[in-house]
Amino acid sequence: MTSKKDLSERDICTKYITPAITAAGWDLLSQIREEVSFTKGRIIVRGKLHTRGELKRADYILYYKSNIPLAVIEAKENGLSVGAGMQQALNYAETLGVPFVFSSNGDAFLFHDRTGLAGKTEEVLALSAFPSPEQLWQWYCQWKGINAPAARHTVEMPYFDDGTDRAPRYYQASAINNTVEAVAKGQQRILLVMATGTGKTYTAFQIIWRLWKSGTKKRILFLADRNILVDQTKNNDFKPFGAAMTKITKRQIDKSYEIYLSLYQAVTGSEEAQNIYKQFTPDFFDLIVIDECHRGSAAEDSAWREILDYFSSATHVGLTATPKETKDVSSIHYFGDPIYSYTLKEGIEDGFLAPYKVVRIDIDKDVQGWRPRKGQVDKHGELIEDRIYNLTDMDRTLVLEKRTELVAKKITEFLEATDPFAKTIVFCDDIDHAERMRQALVNLNPERVRESRRYIMRITGDEQEGKAELGNFINPEERYPVIATTSKLMTTGVDAQTCKLIVLDQHIKSMTEFKQIIGRGTRINEDYGKFWFTIMDFKKATELFADDDFNGPPIMIYEPKGGESPVPPDEEPGTIFDDFGNPVEPDGEDTGGVIIGPGGGEEPGTGRVKYLVGDVAVYVIAERVQYYGPDGKLITETLKDYTRQAVRKDYSSLDEFLRRWSKADRKAAILRELEDHGVLLEALSDEVGKDFDAFDLICHVAFDQPPLTRRERAEQVKKRNYFAKYGEQARLVLESLLEKYADTGIENIEDIKILTLDPFKDMGTASELVSAFGGKPAYMAALHELEQNLYS
Repeated sequence: MTSKKDLSERDICTKYITPAITAAGWDLLSQIREEVSFTKGRIIVRGKLHTRGELKRADYILYYKSNIPLAVIEAKENGLSVGAGMQQALNYAETLGVPFVFSSNGDAFLFHDRTGLAGKTEEVLALSAFPSPEQLWQWYCQWKGINAPAARHTVEMPYFDDGTDRAPRYYQASAINNTVEAVAKGQQRILLVMATGTGKTYTAFQIIWRLWKSGTKKRILFLADRNILVDQTKNNDFKPFGAAMTKITKRQIDKSYEIYLSLYQAVTGSEEAQNIYKQFTPDFFDLIVIDECHRGSAAEDSAWREILDYFSSATHVGLTATPKETKDVSSIHYFGDPIYSYTLKEGIEDGFLAPYKVVRIDIDKDVQGWRPRKGQVDKHGELIEDRIYNLTDMDRTLVLEKRTELVAKKITEFLEATDPFAKTIVFCDDIDHAERMRQALVNLNPERVRESRRYIMRITGDEQEGKAELGNFINPEERYPVIATTSKLMTTGVDAQTCKLIVLDQHIKSMTEFKQIIGRGTRINEDYGKFWFTIMDFKKATELFADDDFNGPPIMIYEPKGGESPVPPDEEPGTIFDDFGNPVEPDGEDTGGVIIGPGGGEEPGTGRVKYLVGDVAVYVIAERVQYYGPDGKLITETLKDYTRQAVRKDYSSLDEFLRRWSKADRKAAILRELEDHGVLLEALSDEVGKDFDAFDLICHVAFDQPPLTRRERAEQVKKRNYFAKYGEQARLVLESLLEKYADTGIENIEDIKILTLDPFKDMGTASELVSAFGGKPAYMAALHELEQNLYS
């Protein structure tokens, strides 16, 4: 009879833990989920290859309702203590926002109460004493402050379920639950901070759905500032609202609907008569959800704030990836501290957002500066002011045509070396710059442009032809356009799932704008091979990655003194939006502070001129690649350096690695562990030598040992002639295994299924070949001896 100590962790779950939970009243089908993976595993990129790290998997998550997780249980083998899984379970519970935590080895439960309502923080419970769903739910409601029947009714309302497997990810569920619970308790101003690409709109839909279906909020307004955002929302995530939903268009109001979607600009205007939102009574809406709320609603004097003030009795929920904080512009001052935050760093760590590598390219005239000759004029005959021009001037006060051509050349070279049809956004300083960049790219890609004139498009706010292609650019199924040159139009709200290259040739000093631009690449689309993206930086914008505020909480960063402008010095002033939510300036779009006229020209009121110079040669003086590291920082290192560090994190010495290797029943398990920690053996073999065994690659790169090829190791084993002690058929099998090792490596010969393949299947069936050794244990022992001889 098998001892309890000999049972696997899974058997402990099946025989002891699950029966104890169900006996306490938990429903096996609706309230208990086993082996729940709630992250995807960080994507680790080296070279052109990627792998996924370890994902987080809870042995059990218990739910009161399908949308309300209450408890996490971590199971361990019986040979370990009852609390052996507690620290791991607490980690999971903290991530999931779950208050009740259990660890068990099948003898009892160790119960950890994060609410402080159960009496002790931790206590051991007998298997028969597991708490019921009603008990934990009562404590949960008390902990959350939702004891009133109406509040419980709101919170218990389930998510929308379309019958597919789509359900909110763990962080979306936390954001939704926290918001619904806050509304149920009567909170009127709520802020959700979620990184670009983490599904803010889907999260908003589920919040609205539950509040609407529960009857807590009957009429709801969803406000956005870009037409494409409203259309995407209406046609995709909000589609289940059906006939109850309308989009406010043509400045017409119909009060018969329950869910309203609108641009800010569609209901406001410079004239009082254009403020059509006042056709609704101030108490018409119960809930207003403000998308990208950092853009306007944070500013007290904005037209957008006027709408919110008018409907002040409604509950206001703000959504943003980048809350804006200055003395005069504050998301937090208006909404309060975020009810939930999920950062870019967390999204990448969990494997839901794409990591990035940065290619930083320094151009000589940017770094060293350029000074005109005495009396030199530009291409329009303008006398160039005699001073030194450097990076801060490029494409703002000085246009070097050769520089634009060099940037276009580096972009083209990168795409040709990787994927010429990888969706690419080139961020330029203004419309003039975006048009010059389009021309330079067209001239460098004549064959691609002949295939389709839409291979490269300028997509800016002033030009209908380019704007009309925005939908095709973000559609993964549409091949064209491939390259989009832009300035401001594509910084927010563009859901470019397959964008693999972001080029920064724009002066970016605003952290808000930087985060929004980086967010264009952070979405993952596995169906189209989009797991990571590259940022090509020509204007040192990625130095903002080093800023403490890049992933930190929003803080007050600018306090203007008396008489100073309330606009932070790193923000673009006074962006104006058209009726479709596109940013416009006098020439059609933000121009970075310089108006372009025929023959260059001076911007009114600034005394600044943009000079156009065509005969100044430029060169790349530095180029380096940096990777997104596990701590969220950019690292510059070779594949060998990274492997060395990763292996030595697990094995401090060669002896420690050798001991583990020799004791392992399956070497493949060690290799999988290393791959989970980001060691890319395939890429390493390409760099060091394809004929080396994984063992030799690791010993050589991590511990400076001279490597042997697989063939050299196989020949050493043959010289020992230890196969002679086996019968003829067994000897033939071992010799063939040795050849297989020399050809393909250790992992393949460890799998017993290899005996069903060539050349083994010609020697007999797998069972016959195993019988030649005297049975499976004897075969596995012979294989282990072969490995010992290979690595002795």
